Amino acid sequence: MHNVVNVVFAGLGGQGVLKASDILAELVFEARLDVKKSEVHGMSQRGGSVSSDVRYGSKVASPMVPEGEADFLVVLDETQVSVNEMRLKKNGCLISPSMIATDKLENPKTVNVALLGALSTKLEFSEEAWLEVIRKILPEKIHAVNEHAFKLGKETLK
Repeated sequence: MHNVVNVVFAGLGGQGVLKASDILAELVFEARLDVKKSEVHGMSQRGGSVSSDVRYGSKVASPMVPEGEADFLVVLDETQVSVNEMRLKKNGCLISPSMIATDKLENPKTVNVALLGALSTKLEFSEEAWLEVIRKILPEKIHAVNEHAFKLGKETLK
């Protein structure tokens, strides 16, 4: 892989934006690719906008995704689509909760992991690699509900 892949996660404080970006960054790191990550918290403690950039490839110089260069924009709240769509490149991929059967989630707090499942259909990493990192980063007591969410998101975009 020579090209840098740019992923922007956006949502509201408390939705798991940073946790989702942590999972992707760890997945990429374990695949032995160069990875950089940045975060913008804003008013996140009051439910305000939060975003996190993850860039990876054979060599990544900067953690920030340049405006209009995101290959993937993963939004955890529909209100954040219009706020962040200028970050997406012309033929980039938007992944949002409206694409997932969120009513089938066992816990609505797992939408971030469901969206990772949807994103996984567009990236080159195995399902088992994703699930291993999810198990590594999240507490054991919520592994089953998050694995279900990941698989639901993955099935939605197949």
